[in-house]
Amino acid sequence: MLSKDSQALLLLCSHLGLDMDAGPKPLTLREWNPLARKIQSSAFNRPGTLLGQTVGEIQQQLALSQVEAQRLSLLLERRAAIDSELERLASKGIGVTTRAASDYPSRYRERLKDSAPPILFYAGELALLGQPGIAVVGSRHLDQAGQECAEFVGNTCGLSGLVLYSGGAKGVDTLSMNAALEARGSAVGILADNLEHAVRNSEIRAALARRDLCLATPYAPDAGFSVGAAMGRNRLIYCLADYAIVVASDAEKGGTWAGATEALKAGWLPVFVLDHPAMPEGNRLLLQKGGVAFPHPFPEHYSQLPGWLLENSLPPKQPATQLGLF
Repeated sequence: MLSKDSQALLLLCSHLGLDMDAGPKPLTLREWNPLARKIQSSAFNRPGTLLGQTVGEIQQQLALSQVEAQRLSLLLERRAAIDSELERLASKGIGVTTRAASDYPSRYRERLKDSAPPILFYAGELALLGQPGIAVVGSRHLDQAGQECAEFVGNTCGLSGLVLYSGGAKGVDTLSMNAALEARGSAVGILADNLEHAVRNSEIRAALARRDLCLATPYAPDAGFSVGAAMGRNRLIYCLADYAIVVASDAEKGGTWAGATEALKAGWLPVFVLDHPAMPEGNRLLLQKGGVAFPHPFPEHYSQLPGWLLENSLPPKQPATQLGLF
């Protein structure tokens, strides 16, 4: 059961049960954050107290225009439609959590603060998000060294009890995730599109049932692919892990490059970059930007990888202690 705060967030910020061609549009993250501050400093105090309020009460307490208050009221009135959609998703094994919920990944609050997505849809073991682990990222097109590295890290995570974090796409993501699961380990995939489609895969369903896997997305469960969504979810992969390994990156373009450079700049975690004679130009540039060289082949036994990463990590920037709002 969702708390009243989570219900309010879902009503205000999700597309569930909305006619996209008519009616009010859900709040974007940029719109939600200032509203959350107004709620927190008002007599309402918490999002859940907006439920059942009139347009006039919302307008008065939050100092909004009538148009703004009317929009919020219309969004909050669609509880029946939301409940129907949640039941449909639950029948497919898909749940939801929000920034107002206790089971929301704490690392998103700590590292992203107000940039943390208000809503996450997920399938599988939500508690895996934020457990000790390694993010493996890279392009879909890999050379032999890249394939071997992705499989090595995934297999090592599985055998070492670390969570393998990826984006769930073809290439690096799939290779590393499959290797982790085949080693009877755990994996998390942060998807940029269509969670509903992903959970239909029989192998995925089996891993979800074993609670070895969690697939999560900040986007609508039936969302189609978009470049913007793929770029936006990259930070969500990095922010869950203890270490990141970039297997292959284009130079100064693409999602892998954007995610790696943002992670390096923000200092969320140590970023390692696969280093070998035939590595892509993007890998060379990321090493120049502060990435730590990750050798191929790895010179030690797989069991030494966690200790090696710790020993060779550059100290990340210390994040501010203030957490984001609900």
